[in-house]
Amino acid sequence: MIDLRRLQVLRAVHQHGTVTAAAAALHLTPSAVSHQLREFSRELKVRLIEPQGRGIRLTGAAHLVIEHGDAVLARWEEAEAALAAQRQGEAGLLRMCGFPSAVSGLIAPATALLRERHPGLAVEVTEAEAPAGFDMLMSTDSDIAVLAPPAGFPHPKDSRFDQASLLEDPFDLLVSAGHPLAARASVALGETAGEDWVLPLPDSCDHHRRVMVFCAAEGFTPRVTHHVREWSAISAMVCHGLGVTLFPRLAEIPPSHTVVRVPVTAQMPLFRHVLTCVRGGSRDHPVIRRGLDALADVIARHPALRDAPGPPLSVSSV
Repeated sequence: MIDLRRLQVLRAVHQHGTVTAAAAALHLTPSAVSHQLREFSRELKVRLIEPQGRGIRLTGAAHLVIEHGDAVLARWEEAEAALAAQRQGEAGLLRMCGFPSAVSGLIAPATALLRERHPGLAVEVTEAEAPAGFDMLMSTDSDIAVLAPPAGFPHPKDSRFDQASLLEDPFDLLVSAGHPLAARASVALGETAGEDWVLPLPDSCDHHRRVMVFCAAEGFTPRVTHHVREWSAISAMVCHGLGVTLFPRLAEIPPSHTVVRVPVTAQMPLFRHVLTCVRGGSRDHPVIRRGLDALADVIARHPALRDAPGPPLSVSSV
């Protein structure tokens, strides 16, 4: 019999590259991970790791085990989902994670809905960007991740994950109420080439990279004067006339901020693709399905997601 926990350990070492990093992701000690790998190698009667410089690398046999192991784990998730569906219990634990504006705009109200509908269901929420959200799924620290990852990451056919479109969240140009562009019905992104911009630091989150790609397609690099990450702080900077930014429709603006969302046009569609992601084979688990349904209901009911200026959110089935 293959110990599925040891298979998870091997997959973690493959994903993170070192025993130390895999141990951190799995909340184990490096010595415990090494012990699991040795025992797994003994059970399978093949070498799974070999020295490489000061580190290790996986053998060809290990890659073969991982390839088949992905299918084994997906089938096991399906078996657990089938057992849970048979029980149809109302109690349990659902863990969800997502990027900040997904937490405030989607996950928090979805959690409130779940508490109302299923009082015996406990929900835990953690803020996480991609790729941390995918790591949380694989370490079973989360059951549903609401993420807006870079295009092609992870690959849509990655068997470890079941990915589904949730919505396309468009960007508006955010300007102060007194800005010359505030009265416009729409603005071409290229018109902002001479403006000061407010953006997060590079590599601090995905938004900086997205804006750089959008602006590059219009033939300019934005002049970033201020580096701010939190949406409310970005809105405050714009409110005081310190720059402009692209602001997602899903992110909320404090009522005291005198700013204007102006629909913006460009050569490429200006939106972020938001998806739900679960472990392969687990989407039909009753508890996970309740969470996904609650997210869809929040989108359908939330007026802020429907009544903002410009084109409405494009919503997909979860």
